[in-house]
Amino acid sequence: MIILVCVKLNNIFKHGRNFNWIKPQRCPRCNSVRVWGHGFILAYFDGFAQGLLLRRYRCPDCKCIIRMKPKGYFPRFQTPIHIIRCCLKRRLTSGKWPGRGSKSRQRHWLWALKRNAFVFFGLNQDLMAAFDQLQQKGQIPVSRAV
Repeated sequence: MIILVCVKLNNIFKHGRNFNWIKPQRCPRCNSVRVWGHGFILAYFDGFAQGLLLRRYRCPDCKCIIRMKPKGYFPRFQTPIHIIRCCLKRRLTSGKWPGRGSKSRQRHWLWALKRNAFVFFGLNQDLMAAFDQLQQKGQIPVSRAV
């Protein structure tokens, strides 16, 4: 289970294991108050040459592993949502990719967005509107997973 928290990646990078994570007071699955530390996991984000240590917690009652993650990122994505959206918007309006970031990764985002927009909304859908609508539905608009 992932809990999104409002933190700055630079602070996590700077402090490493000593970053002051806020422990969940209750397990989000079973509501137990017995939640304890369960180590760290490396996660990679754009702009950092090495992985950042994200805190994990464990509920001994339901065996749920709780992972803390910065807000503003889709699950399994290294790039912030607003950057993904800006890259796609620039490509769709100007026909050019922004200079920053991997062009192959950006092509994957566009391909997945087109596919997801077609699956959910059919033909002739404005892709940026589809991005926003898919996100509101809890979907990841640029995910290639079904």
